[in-house]
Amino acid sequence: MLKVLLAALQQGYRTSTYPKTVSVLPDRFRGLPVLDRAHCSPGCSLCMDACPGDALCAGLKIDLGRCLFCGSCAHACPSGSISFSQDYRLAVRKREDLVLENNALKLAGALDKKSRALFGRSLKLRQVSAGGCNACEADTNVLSTVVYDLGRFGIQFVASPRHADGLLITGPVSRNMVSALKKTYDAVAWPKLVIAVGACAVSGGIYRDHPEVTNGADQLLPVDLYVPGCPPHPLSILDGLLRLLGRI
Repeated sequence: MLKVLLAALQQGYRTSTYPKTVSVLPDRFRGLPVLDRAHCSPGCSLCMDACPGDALCAGLKIDLGRCLFCGSCAHACPSGSISFSQDYRLAVRKREDLVLENNALKLAGALDKKSRALFGRSLKLRQVSAGGCNACEADTNVLSTVVYDLGRFGIQFVASPRHADGLLITGPVSRNMVSALKKTYDAVAWPKLVIAVGACAVSGGIYRDHPEVTNGADQLLPVDLYVPGCPPHPLSILDGLLRLLGRI
């Protein structure tokens, strides 16, 4: 026991102080894109041609729900009209809010008063990997580590949907997972929440329109929160959850 106490004293306090303070992310982190139409050449489509997720469209609009945050568009743009900030706040309530047009992203608002009374202090989530590559799942699992300590906000992942208040879905929802996802959703008692995490769960991601996927969770279930990214940073997921619960 003495060795344990000495080790804890030596290591110090390791849990992030977020949301009381703003977290500093590495320089290589790609967050919210910044669009500069003033220097965009008319008729240029190099960024659209380079995008593997087909997230860009004419007029320099970007669908964050499809964006892989790979940076290919920024590298292909000769005028530097596209860049990536370190802003990890990306979660929204409506799918259409993920279409970035004027650098103003409508961040997720809180649930209604009744729902906040139910879930605001205790939210249990069942995570469903619906054909994901395990990247979003890994960053979701990180939230339970000592650095983020999701439990301090009253949010926990549970093993059974019958113990859950909602689902956190990752992956493009492959055909083989459709039935399992629906059964898991039906097993959660009303009222319940659905959270789509990652480009695949939001829109199908890189697998969009493939015959073996269903282009995301909202093709089957009503989604209450969208967290884009490939994969989204743990802070992006945490920020979205806290905004949904009215904690930010």
